[in-house]
Amino acid sequence: MNYLKEIQDKNLVYKLIQAIKKCNPGNRKINFMEVCGTHTQSFFQNGLKSLLPDNLWLISGPGCPVCVSDQSFIDKAIIFAKEKNTIIATFGDMLRVPGTSSSLEKERANGAKINLVYSITDALDLAKTNPDKKIVFLAVGFETTIPTIACGILEAEKQKLNNFFILSSLKLIPPALKNIVLDKEVKIDGFLCPGHVSAVIGTKPYQFIVNRYKIPCVISGFEALDILEAIFLLLRQVVKNKAKVENQYQRVVRKEGNPIAQKLTYKVFKKATVPWRGLGKISQSGLVLKDKYRKFDIEKNIKINFKPRLNRLNSKCICADILKGKNSPGDCRSFASICKPENPLGPCMVSIEGTCNIYYRFGKN
Repeated sequence: MNYLKEIQDKNLVYKLIQAIKKCNPGNRKINFMEVCGTHTQSFFQNGLKSLLPDNLWLISGPGCPVCVSDQSFIDKAIIFAKEKNTIIATFGDMLRVPGTSSSLEKERANGAKINLVYSITDALDLAKTNPDKKIVFLAVGFETTIPTIACGILEAEKQKLNNFFILSSLKLIPPALKNIVLDKEVKIDGFLCPGHVSAVIGTKPYQFIVNRYKIPCVISGFEALDILEAIFLLLRQVVKNKAKVENQYQRVVRKEGNPIAQKLTYKVFKKATVPWRGLGKISQSGLVLKDKYRKFDIEKNIKINFKPRLNRLNSKCICADILKGKNSPGDCRSFASICKPENPLGPCMVSIEGTCNIYYRFGKN
């Protein structure tokens, strides 16, 4: 898929569906995981489920940065929000993510200083206009947005903003995929790898999945035709019993990715073992500030009384299993009943990239 005209060609949709049906062995259930929440949304929004063979299933993965932000991250943010002369700067979809016993939205209603921002630049402006306040930016995201946050840290350094800090929940996708592959309860026959993330990291970081675990990977764009072509490429690998990394999204993703963005990321951050909501701690799967920039880490500058609690997830919510690909929203008794976008029990119902939110909006369970 190289041109806009092709992407919008309905005849190509028909041809790809026929190619998928012709290639499909049809004698066993095949599970492909679409890692990115944008893939999930496009898949349902375009009605692709009804076009695929019954034995071919697309299951959602941990590709929503809001959804995988650990409960302890929200709990810490709430504690910092209550600190004197402190303002939390956050993206809007973090407001209703449940912590252990509260949320940023509830704390904001109770008087906590929590400002909505659209980028780290807005948070920097907040720091400049409020020199007597500590501004804490909730740094949430994957490889796609991490370089912009790195740029923000460098700008804060340049402008000597001593009242600007971040609380990091930055995550890396490849280690999470390894975690899923190693889970014996999850059966994945192929991965639709995220196009946006891959535009930054390139194709090489997925190579270990095909080399070590013999699971096909296809980097996919987000249009309906992109997803259908990626499914066909995955299916073809499954039928031939040959695993490799294929790049369907060649109009955006290069083999080497974006070296400039990668350099910016690792100039400011270093890898660390961090917790993912529902997945537990994953080795070298997150980013924390390097020592040179540690002064911008709010946890290193303000000591809080925080003791993480185990088994904190709501017993009525199965977001953890949905993020792992073990279940779908329809398997949850709370889905669309007591758990709705206006009253989410778990993070998968909060973000527009969350699996439960997508299923709820498009009526698929």
